[in-house]
Amino acid sequence: MHTPPKNLFSYPRHRADDVRPAPFLPMSRAEMDKLGWDSCDVILVTGDAYIDHPSFGMALIGRLLEKQGFRVGIISQPDWHSAEPFRALGKPNLYFGITAGNMDSMINRYTSDRKIRSEDAYTAGGEPDKRPDRALTVYAQRAREAYPDVGIVIGSIEASLRRIAHYDYWSDKVRRSVLPDSKADILLFGNAERALVELTHRVAAGESIKTIRDLRGTGFMVPAGWKPAPGWTEANSTRVDTPGRVDPHPDPYEMKEKNTESCATGAGAGEASDAKPVEKPVLILSREERQAALKEQRSKTAVRLPSYEQVKDDPVMYAHASRVFHLESNPGNARAMVQAHGERDVWLNPPPLPLAMDEMDGVFDLPYARAPHPSYGKARIPAWEMIRFSVNIMRGCFGGCTFCSITEHEGRIIQSRSEPSILREIELIRDKTKGFTGTISDLGGPTANMYRLSCKDKSIEESCRRLSCVYPSICVNLNTDHSKLIQLYRKARAIPGIKKILVSSGLRYDLAVRSPEYVKELVTHHVGGLLKIAPEHSEEGPLSKMMKPGMGAYDEFKKLFEKYSREAGKEQYLIPYFIAAHPGTTDEDMLNLALWLKQNDFRLDQVQTFLPTPMALATAMYHSRRNPLHKVTEESEVVETVRAGKIRRLHKAFLRYHDPDNWDILREALVRMGRTDLIGNSDRHLVPRFNPPPGKAAMQRRRETPGPDKLARKFGQNKPRPGAAVVRTPVRPKPARKGGQDR
Repeated sequence: MHTPPKNLFSYPRHRADDVRPAPFLPMSRAEMDKLGWDSCDVILVTGDAYIDHPSFGMALIGRLLEKQGFRVGIISQPDWHSAEPFRALGKPNLYFGITAGNMDSMINRYTSDRKIRSEDAYTAGGEPDKRPDRALTVYAQRAREAYPDVGIVIGSIEASLRRIAHYDYWSDKVRRSVLPDSKADILLFGNAERALVELTHRVAAGESIKTIRDLRGTGFMVPAGWKPAPGWTEANSTRVDTPGRVDPHPDPYEMKEKNTESCATGAGAGEASDAKPVEKPVLILSREERQAALKEQRSKTAVRLPSYEQVKDDPVMYAHASRVFHLESNPGNARAMVQAHGERDVWLNPPPLPLAMDEMDGVFDLPYARAPHPSYGKARIPAWEMIRFSVNIMRGCFGGCTFCSITEHEGRIIQSRSEPSILREIELIRDKTKGFTGTISDLGGPTANMYRLSCKDKSIEESCRRLSCVYPSICVNLNTDHSKLIQLYRKARAIPGIKKILVSSGLRYDLAVRSPEYVKELVTHHVGGLLKIAPEHSEEGPLSKMMKPGMGAYDEFKKLFEKYSREAGKEQYLIPYFIAAHPGTTDEDMLNLALWLKQNDFRLDQVQTFLPTPMALATAMYHSRRNPLHKVTEESEVVETVRAGKIRRLHKAFLRYHDPDNWDILREALVRMGRTDLIGNSDRHLVPRFNPPPGKAAMQRRRETPGPDKLARKFGQNKPRPGAAVVRTPVRPKPARKGGQDR
């Protein structure tokens, strides 16, 4: 096991007395003057509006550094066309901390069809043009221009997802790591509290950012062949993960020393040597000693990935690099990684160690104002409206879905807050958040029901190399006990002044069915009419590339949901999500899904098309047409990928088979597929032979399942994620009691 890391809150304060919690971290010189500051120690630059709430990365990092005794200022959504806005707070004493915001800037700005989004949820008024493309790089370059001698630290999700060479969907090419493009001194990836706090204290003590190279969760540029210290070795990734003959590695337990001179020639070739071999006895090691030796060797080994120049031109090498990258993601056994970019290397230290529960509590208990900065006035900020009455109870996800970026950023190990900390935050919302009417809109996280779930054995967790704890089946070593979450729900809704606790985060239903008691608790008390789950597809082909369970688990959960909804006398709806055009999906797969939807009388209102995000395994499939879930070679399985715009539109159309606007493209496809038997006007057909007149088509669309907006208004909940597929699952209520009493 690792030596326990230093507690986040055990460092001596940098400024012992004069840094007290500010109402808001200052965004102007006038606010700095009110606080009595002549300068900031750290200036954080973000592509989001500044909302002082722990769900927003810059607020969390800013308040954490404030707690450490540093003066922290915020530059929010600066005009990037010149360096002047980056001088607004003066020169920072230590460094600029740069982030694109809570989302990758390209995902924030563009849809899966590469069209500009009409609204930016993280901007006041929802304005769509307040940040540039590739904001992290642009901001870092402007900050360097503003003050050339100030350190540049980059972080958050855009840095995490672009820390090595990566496929970029919007330019349709493999781009370099963000490090050489941004010219940053150091990159912090993942949830970076540990690295950031130690880095800041060390820079404040006089160390140069350019020489701090030993922090977990950091990346930086180094000369080719650089090593952190003597004794380090490199392992070529193509030997780590390529089948076939492998040269023998040196045995770390071999105590026999061979005298190489005994094999050498003395005066010339062929001459015998009089020297005798020098031998020492073999030392017998205990199991614990052998494991310690292996860990010591592993901790000083860096895996060399194929270079940027290799992966940008060779899709097979790209898929291989992606696979190795994800295999080296467990903090318990991950090695450093290095990737050449031209004549220099990008060096990545192992991932950060997860926060302990008391550290998580400390981070979330900081004195947030829990509101947008006053400079925004009454402007609506959509992301704030969505989370203002929600509580984040954990971080991380061990699901490993290949299309999702949570793993690349937050990791697979669940980091949970304590029950008292969560309950305190609910009370703070009740007492301090304007507009609160008694309903907590969400008590969840990346996955609502992974709270306090973990491996049953810490040593097994630290040695595990699985990409998912729940695929292809739920690991026998995974604790799936939901009792602590049930207890939390009960205590939360018992708080005075709390009328309703909703769970709006996505739910892992294959875990939930392991605990019918949890499903009953959830459905009876915490579903405000809508519940999100994500089958994503019905067919094994795409599901196997997503690392998602089959429809059997969905059917089992649906039965429990309907049963407990009836018992509670409630009209409630499931909101399943489906993805069109995911790697591994054929036209036949989408047709089968459409037939499944029709058979079950489901009419989807909105659907989501696969969006290749940087570093995701599904993105590697999309780019390379190889499957990195298995060893990658030239002979590896070829993954069907939907790239052409027309086919992507067809796959979306299959999910909305009932929409007259899609009937032309569906009829054309069915003829091509030899399925004209599905074209006709009876119930057994998928689409009719002819389109209805425009007036009737509009009426038909109005008869669709109510969309997320309408259902959300009906049940008073936040809207589900953009592009969600909405399925209406009616639940018959209990009959009215005698005497005409309403249910």
